Amino acid sequence: MEENDFVSIWLEENGNPAIEELTRANFEVAGITAKALTDKGLTKNDLSVLVDINPVEIERWLAGRHTFSMNVLKEISAKLRD
Repeated sequence: MEENDFVSIWLEENGNPAIEELTRANFEVAGITAKALTDKGLTKNDLSVLVDINPVEIERWLAGRHTFSMNVLKEISAKLRD
């Protein structure tokens, strides 16, 4: 793709709506997950143990710096419903 093509110029001026929507959704999910942890009296480390995922990765998700996969969302949801 050429640097000055129409798409590159448009994205530079307008941003990428798909990425912006994904970012918004990840922050929303992170907020819901954090609230569920608080409501259940659990910590990020507790969630890490429940879903068998490194605590650093949990921190990234909850800070909105990493995308949740559908499998992880299903697992977190199942564990927090218990």
